[in-house]
Amino acid sequence: MALSQEITQYTQEISADFKEKKGLYTLTLIVAERKTFLSKQKLTYQAKFRIDGTEKLVKFTEMLVESSSGMDAGMDFQTQNYRTGKGGQQESVIEKQSVLFGKKYDYNFDFKTIRGKIESLSENAGYDFKYQITAKGL
Repeated sequence: MALSQEITQYTQEISADFKEKKGLYTLTLIVAERKTFLSKQKLTYQAKFRIDGTEKLVKFTEMLVESSSGMDAGMDFQTQNYRTGKGGQQESVIEKQSVLFGKKYDYNFDFKTIRGKIESLSENAGYDFKYQITAKGL
């Protein structure tokens, strides 16, 4: 089975939205939702990656996105992005953000699980896995 098919099967198992456009794969999974009087807020995990068959390489990045629609008390419309990293300072930032979001949303989500699974599937298929902090260069 091709790597993209294995990843597609995995995304179906976790009920994630999975799309491909011009060789860029995007996986999105709603982590939490919150509804208030005139607004709806969502916390979404998003992973993007490219599979390079020639170099046998998977380039991967991920982020946590908070979005809201409607009006809140301050009549704000906002979107915030927080990128995760593999080890180091960026990862601790996402952990802190997760704690903060945990005060606002009721969720239990391990951000490392999806990245780890895609890395494992990649390596089992004979691909190197390269984590990138940003989508630039994907």
